Amino acid sequence: MILIADSGSTKTDWRLIDENKQIHQFSTQGINPYFNSTEHIVSVLKSELIPQLKSDPSTPLWVTDNLEFEIHFYGAGCRVEDKKKIVEKALSEVFPKSKIEIFSDMLGAAHSLCGKNAGIAAILGTGANTCYYDGKNIVENRTSTGYILGDEGSGAHIGKTFIQAFLNDELPKDLADRFIARFKLSKDDIIDAVYRQPMPNRFLASFSKFIYQNVKEQFIIDLVANCFHQFFDKHICKYEKHKEVKLSCTGSVAFYYSNILRAVALEKGVSIDTITETPIAGLTLYHLGES
Repeated sequence: MILIADSGSTKTDWRLIDENKQIHQFSTQGINPYFNSTEHIVSVLKSELIPQLKSDPSTPLWVTDNLEFEIHFYGAGCRVEDKKKIVEKALSEVFPKSKIEIFSDMLGAAHSLCGKNAGIAAILGTGANTCYYDGKNIVENRTSTGYILGDEGSGAHIGKTFIQAFLNDELPKDLADRFIARFKLSKDDIIDAVYRQPMPNRFLASFSKFIYQNVKEQFIIDLVANCFHQFFDKHICKYEKHKEVKLSCTGSVAFYYSNILRAVALEKGVSIDTITETPIAGLTLYHLGES
């Protein structure tokens, strides 16, 4: 049986493919070795994943049978070897007879979006990351530089651009009034959240939903399109073959702003293939094809 995980810092999506190729789905809190120890990850697996598996009447009783598994874990923070080992050690403790492979979330996106075909894969969620994938491996990766120095096209970048416009009194009045009524945030509140509170990238990205709800406003269309122009200029168009292969994207920002993303891609001469909200369905199909 195959157990697949797609993990971010907030949530982990799990899929179990049993001997009959039936798919079972579960979720737990996020697992990121930059923030979580091996002991914490073991606790999450034992307290959240295993109880769900045991309580699913359609799931084989693999826990009590202690069967061997093929585990493919794709996760944020799993690009570096020492961080991979933190996750691998935890999985090995909970699944001692299993074959375990740990991959980066970027390779997970490439497997999910491109399968065995060459292409450019992108993650556009709270942050942004891209790679050129040759159908088997990532051969070039324009490393994410984070929400302060980069992450163009991400939720944090779009949120930051919107908040900058608000702080500089550049929003149309009716849009600014709706924003104030909705969030009841003063300019001092925003400055405090960005410069003094933890996770400012998530704070900035949290406004993406409000921005999307007002996406029919021309100001918002132009703002999001400008963020995507920067995404293409600083990332996608720097891949040598960006006009020869297709771009595929996953993540909430890519999914919900797909019309604007496709329009900007057309302007840049880039062909977009697949856009998904999360990678897990594509990852399941990828591993079903290899089982």
